Amino acid sequence: MKEIQRLKEHLEAQRPGGWEELPDLSLYMDQLISYMPRQLIPTETEGDPLTAAMVNNYIKAGLLPRAEGKRYDRRHLAYLTAICALKPVLSMKELAQLLGAVDAQHVVAEDWYGFFLGKLDESMGTVADSLDENAKESELPALALRLALDSYANKLACQRVLTLMEKQGEKVDPAPSPAGEKKKKKKEEKRSEA
Repeated sequence: MKEIQRLKEHLEAQRPGGWEELPDLSLYMDQLISYMPRQLIPTETEGDPLTAAMVNNYIKAGLLPRAEGKRYDRRHLAYLTAICALKPVLSMKELAQLLGAVDAQHVVAEDWYGFFLGKLDESMGTVADSLDENAKESELPALALRLALDSYANKLACQRVLTLMEKQGEKVDPAPSPAGEKKKKKKEEKRSEA
């Protein structure tokens, strides 16, 4: 079926921009909001567009570092890309726990974002590989059901793993302290000077 083949190709090819593709100039809120759709993998049934209120809520929830003088940099774009990809699947609390734990393992935002993109690429490839482009129209309901149940099973497993992480004390504040942010920024500056 041509539509399944197109979906498969879409899943294999569409990805958010990498770190180096993100603007190296800081953006104001309206620029950030207009830039973010380029980072998201387009679907036929688009969700709610990102708004300034949503960005402010993510900051208040500790999912996103505060703006620096009303400007947002690559780090903010990277976090927002992850948040927008994961928010249809996880609650704000779960997002904070997951992003905080992943962030704690990666000292520099660029490394963290690279890790995120790698995992996204793996997941998109797995789903694309599972699609049969020779499926008949009569098989679409079964395909949709399997994909929905895979999503359900993955969400259950993710929630259980997050609970295990919390029990093991791996819960980390997703918004590093200002001192931690300054250390990260200095490391990023040294890295870019080299």
